[in-house]
Amino acid sequence: MRRAVVVFVVLVVVLATLLGVRILKDRRAAEGPAGGSGVVEGTAVDVRARLNARVLARHVEEGGRVEKNAVLVTLDCTEPEAGLSEASARLAMAQAQADGARAAAVAAGRSSEAVAAQAEGSQSQIASLADQQGLAQRQADRLQQMGDATTAAALDQARAHAQSLEQQLSAARHASTAASRQARAATEQERASLQQAESALRAIQAAEATVRRAQVSVAECELRAPLSGTVETLPLEVGELALPGAIVARLVDTHRPKATFYLPNAELAAAKPGQSATVRADAYPDRTFQARVVTVAREAAFTPRNVQTRGDRDRLVYPVEVHIDAPEGVLLPGMPVDITLGPVNDAAVAEQRP
Repeated sequence: MRRAVVVFVVLVVVLATLLGVRILKDRRAAEGPAGGSGVVEGTAVDVRARLNARVLARHVEEGGRVEKNAVLVTLDCTEPEAGLSEASARLAMAQAQADGARAAAVAAGRSSEAVAAQAEGSQSQIASLADQQGLAQRQADRLQQMGDATTAAALDQARAHAQSLEQQLSAARHASTAASRQARAATEQERASLQQAESALRAIQAAEATVRRAQVSVAECELRAPLSGTVETLPLEVGELALPGAIVARLVDTHRPKATFYLPNAELAAAKPGQSATVRADAYPDRTFQARVVTVAREAAFTPRNVQTRGDRDRLVYPVEVHIDAPEGVLLPGMPVDITLGPVNDAAVAEQRP
C-alpha cells in the first residue's frame, strides 16, 4: 500500500513538473517576439497548351532544373505548319496581284496623261484652224467686193480655201469632243486602277496577318520555360493529346522562396509590411535566414461563426506572408520553417506604403 502511495506521489510530482514547464514555455513564447510556423513555398507557373495536338517529345524530366526559354515539350506541328504554308502561298499570290495592280495603275496614269495631252492639242488645233478659216473667209469677201478688179478663178479659189478650212475646223471640233470623252474615260480608268491597287495592298496586309497568326501557332508547338526553375510535374506522356488550356508542365521558381504563417488576433499589431523577420528551418538547425514581411491579411482566417468571448477573439488568426533571402536550392518547397518577427523598422515600413 505504501509503495502505491509513493508511486502515486511521484507521478503527481512528475505531471506537475511537466505542466509547470509547459506553462512556463508557453508564457515565455507569449512574452517573446511574435511569429509562427509555416511551410516554404515557391512561385509555381503552369505552362499550358494553346493547340489541340499530340505530344511528340518531352525534353525534361520531373525534378529537373531548367533555364528560362528552355524547350520543355514538343507538340505535333503538322497541321499548324500546313496552315503556315498555305498562308505564305496566299501572301505571295496577294503580292503578285498587287504588283499587277500597281503596274496597271501606272499604265492607266500614263494613258490618261497622253489622252489629256491629245485633248489639249486638239483645242490648240481648233484655235489655229479658226484663225486660218477667218482669215480665208475675209480674203474671199474682199475679192468679191473688188468686182471686175479680180478674176472669177481667184474668187473661187479663195472661197474653196475658206470652205476647206471650215470643214477642217468642224472635223477638229468633233475630234476634240472625242478626245475630251477619252480623257474622262482614261481618268476614270486611272481612278479604278488606283482603287484596285489599294485593295491589293489591303489584301497583302490581311495575308500578312494570317501568316503571323500561323507563325504564332507554329511557335506554340514548342512549349518553353517562362522562367528558370524546377520542373514539378509533367502530366502528359509522349503520344497523349494536349487540349487547349491543358497543363503540360508546372515549374516552381525557388529563387525567392516564401512562407505564410498565422498570427493570432492579440499579436496582429506586431506585423507590418516591410518588417524584417528571421527564419529557421528544421533541415538547418544551426542556420538562420533573413526574411521580409510582404503582406498582412486584412481578413481573419478560421474565424468562428459567433465571436462573443475573449477566448473566441484570441482564436482569430491572420495570414502573414514573408519573402525569404536564401541561396538557390537551399530552402525547397514543402520544408517546415519557424518565423520570428523582428523589430518594426519605420523606414522600411514607410517604403512599403503606397
